[in-house]
Amino acid sequence: MSKKGILLVNLGTPDSPQTADVRKYLNEFLMDGRVIDVNPVLRTFLVRGVITPFRSPKSAKLYQEIWSKETGSPLLYYSIIQQKLLQERLGDEYQVELAMRYQSPSIEEALGRLKANLVESIRVIPMFPQYASASTGSVIDKVMELVRTWQTIPNISFVNSFHNEPSMIKAFAENSKKHGVENFDHVLFSFHGLPQRQLIKCDHTGNYCLKKDSCCETLNDVNKFCYSAQSHDTARLIAEELGIPREKYTICFQSRLGNDPWVQPYTSEVIKELAAQGKKRMLVFCPAFVADCLETVYEVSEEYNTEFKNLGGEHIQLVESLNDNPLFIDTLEGLAKGK
Repeated sequence: MSKKGILLVNLGTPDSPQTADVRKYLNEFLMDGRVIDVNPVLRTFLVRGVITPFRSPKSAKLYQEIWSKETGSPLLYYSIIQQKLLQERLGDEYQVELAMRYQSPSIEEALGRLKANLVESIRVIPMFPQYASASTGSVIDKVMELVRTWQTIPNISFVNSFHNEPSMIKAFAENSKKHGVENFDHVLFSFHGLPQRQLIKCDHTGNYCLKKDSCCETLNDVNKFCYSAQSHDTARLIAEELGIPREKYTICFQSRLGNDPWVQPYTSEVIKELAAQGKKRMLVFCPAFVADCLETVYEVSEEYNTEFKNLGGEHIQLVESLNDNPLFIDTLEGLAKGK
């Protein structure tokens, strides 16, 4: 009998931490019209003429800090483990493939393997809990671009988001327990940032996003696909699971690129404010990431930790990402089966 195909897609990682490979990765990533959503001519000038020539050497040094001689990129390493664990969980009725939106293994190659094995259906799971056009939307866009050229197209379905999946919420909470939430002055839920204009584009009413007070704090019919609103919901659910009162945690956004306004508050600014208030120890969740990567292992654990100490704080503790947590494999199993 033919199998059901499952395609897991994460963002991507350079093939190596060398400058040439990092430049290649950044060019593909940043030239995506859903990532830098400006005029294509301007995007080409910005990316190839300004950003990657200057950013590639700096990013290469950062990748070298987190790159393991044994396991390579942590994002790819844990993604492969997630693929294997899900395959074991689902059994022979399914074929689970892994792809990266940018670089290797490619979506085209993964889809080709599913096609060659004559799967009866394909379920695409973008590995981003909260929906954003620049992440989940880009994955869906790329899959449709490739599959539309096939002469026979099997049933294809997509996971839009899983920001509130109970097993994923429990997995993040479980990962934090070894650090002891009670041992920290404050908790940060730091999500990857997005330009504000991308949030506004997702408001099909045109009169809600960033025009209503606290527009992201509660999910409703208007903002149900909003990245920021889904991020707030994820943070609220994790906090409730751990019994963290609202006054003890802050939702913020990291990894800003460029000078345009991004989703606020910025993590770096929140850290400054909390240090000024005398906070000494902070616990940081990064619930936009299902596998540890540059943004968690280095940006939070190294850059923000150093910044916090320079401001008078004592320590920032990262809550490890979902990685190989069995509860997250439960989440993937449910998504794969359409539960």
